[in-house]
Amino acid sequence: MINQLYDTSMSLLTDLYQLTMAYGYWKSGKAEQEAVFNLYFRKHPFQGGFTVAAGLSSVIEYLQEYRFNDEDLAYIASLTGSDGNRLFDDGFIDYLRKMELQCSIDAIPEGTVVFPNEPLLRIQGPILQCQLLETPLLNLINFQSLVATKAARMRLVAKEDALLEFGLRRAQGPDGGVTASRAAYIGGFDATSNVLAGKLYGIPVKGTHAHSWVMSFDSELEAFETYAKHMPNNVTLLVDTYDSLNGVRHAVEVGKQLRAQGHDLGGIRLDSGDLAYLSIEARKILDEAGFEKTNIVASNDLDEYIMDSLKIQGAKINVWGIGTKLVTAYDQPALGGVFKLAAIRTESGEWDYKLKLSEQAIKVSTPGIQQVRRFRDANGFVSDMIFNTETPLIGKATMVDPYDFTKNRSFDESVHYEDLLVPVFAKGQLIYKLPSVHDTRARLQQQLAHFYKGIKRFVNPHTYPVGLEKELFDLKTNLIFKLRAGNEA
Repeated sequence: MINQLYDTSMSLLTDLYQLTMAYGYWKSGKAEQEAVFNLYFRKHPFQGGFTVAAGLSSVIEYLQEYRFNDEDLAYIASLTGSDGNRLFDDGFIDYLRKMELQCSIDAIPEGTVVFPNEPLLRIQGPILQCQLLETPLLNLINFQSLVATKAARMRLVAKEDALLEFGLRRAQGPDGGVTASRAAYIGGFDATSNVLAGKLYGIPVKGTHAHSWVMSFDSELEAFETYAKHMPNNVTLLVDTYDSLNGVRHAVEVGKQLRAQGHDLGGIRLDSGDLAYLSIEARKILDEAGFEKTNIVASNDLDEYIMDSLKIQGAKINVWGIGTKLVTAYDQPALGGVFKLAAIRTESGEWDYKLKLSEQAIKVSTPGIQQVRRFRDANGFVSDMIFNTETPLIGKATMVDPYDFTKNRSFDESVHYEDLLVPVFAKGQLIYKLPSVHDTRARLQQQLAHFYKGIKRFVNPHTYPVGLEKELFDLKTNLIFKLRAGNEA
């Protein structure tokens, strides 16, 4: 079934209600009506101060292959309603068979630092097609952005230390493992143990042996010697199978044998116990034996908080192997991304702006064909402003914080800026040159370097200013009043 899953069309990677709405649009004659949707999230994960955009590569790959094949259509045609009759008639099935993607998509590039309510993707095209894309696009963006953000937080703690992703065995299925490896690399990790991810994405792969290797021999020393004999250019020895510090001493013996053969001891790995104490003592043993450059690798359910604590305690770890709490985003296993209708083209050719109301202010959506403008000064990025592309920004632009109307900021034309959303698909045709995963990884580090350090702390992070351009703010406010008055009538 696993092989069958990844061998099949992925166009049914959607929720049924996307198909039922698509059917409703088709039956009512609205299928080709032009619409604009925005994909965004409402709150940073991990109670942090920033999020990393990731998953666009998967979106592009998915959309390039997007079509319903005969097996897909046969399955859709077999679905029935509560009365036992078919949900979808033959005319709709034929419509899907002939459908070619006509959507235009603008996106914020992967590896960009992003903030709540900013559209990561803007989808424009026939409303039926836009609707069908909601679930798969959220699926592809949400998880990878979540893991990339978690990885970026760990990179902030690790500083110059090496970070290795070891999470495949604990990941949420095969796809969760592969995409998590890619997202972790974007977030700042140096390598993965996941060989398939290495093959697919060109990510460096790392790994040596497990406890079972040591346990399969009569002694730990014999296990180490045998491994080093057969793979002398890849020797990091797991020393905690029986006694960690004795294991380090055995590793030193093997390291001396390696040097006599023209090789060296790459590292020792600690996977249990008091990692601060053990790493300090291990460093002493290694240094006294002349192995000052041998790495000390630590693993064992690590996350950014434990890493930070170990550094405060003076741990001598310089390589971190992290699995479960990274690839499952252990402390927040979902990013709350949403996909909201923002505008529909009327018969007269004008845009009819749309907004979702809620009693919770955070859930009130923003109308308009949105773009995000990031302003910067000599010290770095200073503010992001969401604006409606249908309203040209001429001269001074004023930004309003939607959650504190007293906080207005103005930017004249002399202020440097970058518009974050870039064209990716134009009427279904790919027009974007996707950067390599290595360039994307580098982009994130460049981005983080230009933000005030307060947004990068883990406890009570600084809130980076993000708001609506004044005319967009007024449009949203007027729509709220209009819709509330209409519902009360």
